[in-house]
Amino acid sequence: MMRKEKLHILSSKQVALDTVEMVLENTYISKTAVPGQFLHVSVEGHSLRRPISIADIDMENETITILFKIIGSGTKQLATYQRGMKIDVLGPSGNGFNLEIRADSTILLIGGGIGVPPLYYLGKTLAKNHIKLISILGYQTAQHVFYEQRFQEIGETHIVTNDGTHGKKGLVTDVLDTFDFDRYYACGPVPMLQAITAKLEHQPGFISLEERMGCGVGACFACVIPTDTPDGYKKICKDGPVFNAQEVSL
Repeated sequence: MMRKEKLHILSSKQVALDTVEMVLENTYISKTAVPGQFLHVSVEGHSLRRPISIADIDMENETITILFKIIGSGTKQLATYQRGMKIDVLGPSGNGFNLEIRADSTILLIGGGIGVPPLYYLGKTLAKNHIKLISILGYQTAQHVFYEQRFQEIGETHIVTNDGTHGKKGLVTDVLDTFDFDRYYACGPVPMLQAITAKLEHQPGFISLEERMGCGVGACFACVIPTDTPDGYKKICKDGPVFNAQEVSL
């Protein structure tokens, strides 16, 4: 159940160009959050909270790791917050990834840019259950690459950059045909997800949508997405952010 909590900042550091990793301490969220959920973070002086996906959980030490990209005044200010400060969040928010997977399955993780973080906590959770993982991680340039080693520690990992400065040159969709898998999980920009769901139309998969939200609790309709359900739509903040790939219209 989502609650309003104050989280202690244990560390904050830049891990790639314009990308910040923040480790937070909180008992309730560290004990209850599942892969794919997010924190709705309040930044002083900004009326709207920022949805930031959970990149990792350490239940033993009661910590939550988030990563965010500095793309506006809110995240720019959040990046100045340092160890010892507290941040106000609503969390854990949303619904996470479907974890009902056959033990002999091969899972493909496809992340793009700041869509990579939630796939790490998912991958780490699946690896603990001995699920075979193949990860394809896409970034703009070598300067934007983060968590490569962490993904390598949990499974086969392939890096793709737009300009070819690290890994294979191109887009994540350029290498999808290379692998055999039973199910995919993807998170990243909408154009990337559109291309993936089109290319993998006949493969079972789940996608996590990253959208600017309003209330974050399903009351304001600021983040609705068309579906083939009787209502004709779903709310990303409340019904998602993870959806069956065939469930929503991007």
